[in-house]
Amino acid sequence: MAEIPDIVNVVRAFGLDSRRHLSLGGRYLRATAIPDRWGSWVAGAIPAGLYSIRKRQIDVILSTFPVASAVLIGYFLHVLTGKPWIVDFRDSMTEENYPEDPVTHRIYRWIEQRAIRHGSQFLFTAPSTVRMYRDRYPALRRDQCLLLPNGYDETDFADLEPKRAVNGRIRLLHSGLIYPWERDPLPFFRALSRLKSEGQISASTLAIDLRACGAEGAFQKNVDGLGIQDLVHFLPGLPYNAALQDAAEADCLLLLQAACCDHQIPAKAYEYLRLNKPILALTTDTGDTAALLKETGGATIVDIADENAIYSALPRFLAGVAAGTHALPAASYYIAYSRRAQTQQLADCMSELMDTRRQAI
Repeated sequence: MAEIPDIVNVVRAFGLDSRRHLSLGGRYLRATAIPDRWGSWVAGAIPAGLYSIRKRQIDVILSTFPVASAVLIGYFLHVLTGKPWIVDFRDSMTEENYPEDPVTHRIYRWIEQRAIRHGSQFLFTAPSTVRMYRDRYPALRRDQCLLLPNGYDETDFADLEPKRAVNGRIRLLHSGLIYPWERDPLPFFRALSRLKSEGQISASTLAIDLRACGAEGAFQKNVDGLGIQDLVHFLPGLPYNAALQDAAEADCLLLLQAACCDHQIPAKAYEYLRLNKPILALTTDTGDTAALLKETGGATIVDIADENAIYSALPRFLAGVAAGTHALPAASYYIAYSRRAQTQQLADCMSELMDTRRQAI
């Protein structure tokens, strides 16, 4: 909230989190969580939104997923006011197997269909997501789809102090959540175990820090079982700016993205690029994440599911980092992903939308 400028009007509408406010013993009625845990927000946000639209003469409605209730609110406000609606799909709302629960999947797909039918413009973060939605909805025109990657905020990096370890030990850092399914680190852990047993790596030459990975308990068992607990360390979360400083002090950065997320690019990828560090990207060679890193340079890309490939590539990557010869991301490419540049594209999109609307009137 501290990052929101004072000139931006923030309207708070009533809403409850079913898991937090309506649960008993950790369980809550499904009816209180339709379309998601914040479903009650719809009842509070619609009148609050109508009041703001009329009082402030709002021209455009913009809703952002991954909160399904926010998309539903945007839909109702559009229907009730006739204002053009921009739908921002930071993540795809539905996929073949997402959401996994069949009832939730049907509800999400119904909301998604309303959005595609009534929305004027659609924002996506990855090229494959655009293709997926246009295949799913043939009536969705290319000129309605704006590719707007997550990007990074330059001001967040202004006061960082890059440092390097002086003890000769390379520090490889992953910052943020590691989902057991979408970012499975087990092949990586197994490759580390093999390399350690052969004496190619050791705790005196390599430290792998997983900061706020979110599944520490389960992963710690894997690490202990493979005998690499002296290499892999699970660190607590930090405030955002402190986490960036922590990453700036690492020698190299670890990125994980499985094949099931080929049409997504982790938000941290853009921050990694701006930090201008060597990147070990464990992802598929065919996904959008790999395409971004091939464009910007600075990354060694290895299939996240291929233990043997990781085993072969990791020593070369570490040798390049130690010698200072590993390529770095090219600023001439990643600067296009600054949020100032992204915001300019969004502003242009809104202006064109309003110009088209005025001409139609």
